[in-house]
Amino acid sequence: MNSQEAYERAQKRVEAKVGFYRHLTVYIAVCVLLIIINFSTSTEYLWFIWPLMGWGFAVLLHALRVFASPGESEVKERMIMKEMEKEALKKQ
Repeated sequence: MNSQEAYERAQKRVEAKVGFYRHLTVYIAVCVLLIIINFSTSTEYLWFIWPLMGWGFAVLLHALRVFASPGESEVKERMIMKEMEKEALKKQ
């Protein structure tokens, strides 16, 4: 892998992380807004919990995709290497 490919892979990872942090920031801002609206209109029923839980689950999945799973290019690269090894074994 040359330095240009490494740079492009790093750039994609950074863009994915920035996208997650942007998503998290919007989520937190909307959570605060929904809590304020809920408490200013009615404290009898705390409805803000439902959208926060649903969207929170989506934020969790986004975090797992960005930080816990290998990138798509890494998976493709491993598959390519395996195929190249198979081809080399066939030629022997």
